Amino acid sequence: MIQITPQMRILVAVEPVDFRKGIDGLAALCRQVLVSDPLGGALFVFCSRRRHAIKFLTYDGQGFWLCQKRLSQGRFQHWPQADAAGSVRLDPHQLHLLLWNGDPAHAGTAPLWRPVSPSEPA
Repeated sequence: MIQITPQMRILVAVEPVDFRKGIDGLAALCRQVLVSDPLGGALFVFCSRRRHAIKFLTYDGQGFWLCQKRLSQGRFQHWPQADAAGSVRLDPHQLHLLLWNGDPAHAGTAPLWRPVSPSEPA
């Protein structure tokens, strides 16, 4: 079972991928395009060319998990934009929003962690 925790690293590939790729093909993309180790425990998220489906790839210590969500109608409207690395890092609450076809860039939530300064009252 895949459990998304606040400590999990989530990397979203911003460029669409060929959804005929399976575990080995997506793991190769993780190494070559995203410059990240697919065995490192991160959750990788990929989008189809028409943005009607997404795939998740993660390694749990024993093997790979590959999951797919395909929308019954429409497409994912708010896919993250490209940066120099070809991936965007999301927080877990942003991933949940992306799964429900929301805009993770405008998730109006508090940060997961912030330092507490000594001058703040308890």
